[in-house]
Amino acid sequence: MHDVLINTKILVKNNEIANQNRKLLKDKGIFAINLMSSPGSGKTSIVEKTIDFLKDRIKIAVIVGDIQTDLDAQRIARHGIPVRQINTGRSCHLDAHMIQHTLPWLFEQGKTDLVIIENVGNMACPAEYDLGEDFKAAVMSVTEGDDKPLKYPALFRASRYLLINKVDLLAYTDFNMEKARHSAWAINPELKIIETSCADETGIAEWVDSIFKGDHENRVR
Repeated sequence: MHDVLINTKILVKNNEIANQNRKLLKDKGIFAINLMSSPGSGKTSIVEKTIDFLKDRIKIAVIVGDIQTDLDAQRIARHGIPVRQINTGRSCHLDAHMIQHTLPWLFEQGKTDLVIIENVGNMACPAEYDLGEDFKAAVMSVTEGDDKPLKYPALFRASRYLLINKVDLLAYTDFNMEKARHSAWAINPELKIIETSCADETGIAEWVDSIFKGDHENRVR
């Protein structure tokens, strides 16, 4: 009971800060996406492909969360956009307070249309923490298995989009696409599912267009 109370207080405080972040981002006209997945799902590659498809159309910045190293931030920096690393130490997720401390850096970059927050690789903890984003998106890969929605329902319940990644490897796995889709929709019937591959760019244009012909344009218009 004591642990539940402490956790509840932490989340209440987090949500207060997240709402402050959301207002600041909205006031600056910045659309924010919180991208979550397990390690190795191809999340950073999706960020890179999203940048490639959009960087000539809008101004993008990225915030990367990792327990240690700035390896993913180095990859993203090669695309010539602003990127900020947050190392969380022993924490398995980003929280609103961490993002709050990063916003001054973001606002110093000048006009920004989109910030992608690449969360720490973890399918459990990140789903519980609102960062002030406009929406959450989940990534799972066919190499992980089709049972992930059943094992980590909070992630899929909290997300607006699910990218089922690495579909170019589908023939080499026993991943059941129909089962994965059915399990995800059983948890969240409103979930928008897109099959993607960063190797051959399957689904990347659909992912980008589904956001920026709907969510983003409606938000900043």
